[in-house]
Amino acid sequence: MFEIFTTAFSATFLAILQVFFIIITAGVLVRVRIITSDHIKSLTAVTVNVLLPCLIFSKIISTFDPGSFHIWWILPLTALGQIVIGLLLGWLFFIREMPAKKNMLALTSLQNAGYLILPMGRALFHGEAFDKFALYCFLYILGMSPILCPMGEYLSTSAENEKISFKVLLTPPLVANVLALLVVFTHSERLIPGFLEKPAGAMADSIALLGQAAVPLANFILGAVLGSITLRLKPYVFDAIRVMSVKLFLVPLFTVIILYYINLHADYPILAKFLILQAAAAPATGIILQAKKYGGDIQKISNIMLLSYMMCIITMPFWMAVWRSLS
Repeated sequence: MFEIFTTAFSATFLAILQVFFIIITAGVLVRVRIITSDHIKSLTAVTVNVLLPCLIFSKIISTFDPGSFHIWWILPLTALGQIVIGLLLGWLFFIREMPAKKNMLALTSLQNAGYLILPMGRALFHGEAFDKFALYCFLYILGMSPILCPMGEYLSTSAENEKISFKVLLTPPLVANVLALLVVFTHSERLIPGFLEKPAGAMADSIALLGQAAVPLANFILGAVLGSITLRLKPYVFDAIRVMSVKLFLVPLFTVIILYYINLHADYPILAKFLILQAAAAPATGIILQAKKYGGDIQKISNIMLLSYMMCIITMPFWMAVWRSLS
């Protein structure tokens, strides 16, 4: 068992090092002012509004077969379940300081489900295996997207009476996700130019080509956002320990226990690994942007988040190794 643990840990650790090499490079470019905040905003806009929707649409259209993947619906439900577990555990850890520290609940419950997980999947899996992994990711995000923005906005703001706004629900990735699912379930892909013949024609190839740029660019943006953070953790150590205890240890622990007892890995080994990675992922960097926009404690949120990303270099391989040892 020890050999299985060390082998799985090493494989995942090397994969996350590949991802973090790009993150560190982007962070350095921000530090030396080659990449500015305006560049980050532009790259983010292109990725969120164009590249990621193209990747979602092309992968779902080409990979998703409801007939052979009957349990696809558990992915959006699992996303909601992991968020709820993070919220409840975070609330228990910070209950005596509510609502003043509701921003900590955003960090315990909302993980980086795409910008970190997709590059990890690209490093760990190849070919058809990565296509499955990417499909799982987009179906998972389908359950997370409708609440990510309004809940992140509500929890990360400094005002105690801030109301949730649902105007931000219709994001381009969510729209692409829903449209692709409608195409699949109505069997209307033949109506899309380029899907009438195999191999796919010009339009389908163009969408897929644009989508291929989403994963490395998303990874770069993640590094650029983290690179703009100045680490001053001393005032927030106790809160950081509590956040990481929930997000990087307890949520993945609950996920491992549940997956082990439902025996999901027997039929869907890649899906089980995907859910472990999602559970062990660091908080969503979008929380920083929401805090900046709506008036949250940016210094505290960003410092705890940066430390969480530093810790997940070890904790993500650890949980994958634990899972491989059990399964």
